[in-house]
Amino acid sequence: MTRYALIGLAGIVALTGCARDTGSTATPPAAAPAPVNPSVGGASMLADRTIAANASAAPTLSTLVAAVKAAGLAETLSGPGPFTVFAPTDAAFARLAPGTVDTLLKPENKPALVKVLTYHVVSGTLTAADLTARITAGGGTATLMSVEGDPLTLTLTEGHLTLTDVGGNKSYVEIGDVRQSNGIVHVVNGVLVPKLG
Repeated sequence: MTRYALIGLAGIVALTGCARDTGSTATPPAAAPAPVNPSVGGASMLADRTIAANASAAPTLSTLVAAVKAAGLAETLSGPGPFTVFAPTDAAFARLAPGTVDTLLKPENKPALVKVLTYHVVSGTLTAADLTARITAGGGTATLMSVEGDPLTLTLTEGHLTLTDVGGNKSYVEIGDVRQSNGIVHVVNGVLVPKLG
C-alpha cells in the first residue's frame, strides 16, 4: 500500500469515528415552555392551583367567591373537574339590579344561587381557541350545555368571545385562558342568568 493510500485510509477511519453517535454528549430537545397565565385583578393565577383557590386570590372576583361559598360549591370547584368556568367580575355583579346579589346570597335562595352559578360552568376544558373553532364550525354560532342544564350561545363580536344567556343577555370574555389544575377560567364582564321560574 502506498503512503498516499495509507493517509487516505486513515482519513476515512477518522471521519467514520467522528460520525459515530456515542450518546454521551447528545441532549434531548427542551420541552416547550408552558403558556404564561394572565393575572386577574393584578393577582397571579397559578396553573397548579384549583379554580376555587385561584378565584379566592383574585381581588376582582370577590363577589363570585362569596357566592360560591354561599352556594356550597367551593368543594366542587376544588375537585378534579375538569371544568370551564365563565367567571363574572365584581363589576359584572354590580351591574345587576340593586339588591339582586344580596337576595341571592340569602340562605332561602340557595337553589336559585346554585342555578345561576352552575349556569357559568361547562364540563371539560375549553380554551378560547376551542370556543372560537366551535363558533367557526357552527357558521358563526355555537351552543354549549351548562352544568345547570340550560344552553349558552357563543358568537364572536369584533373578535371577542360573546356569551348570550337564555334571556338574550350578553357577556363578553375580558380575560381568557386562565389555566387551572382542574380546568380553565374565562373572566367575563356580565352575569349570565338561566331560566329561574
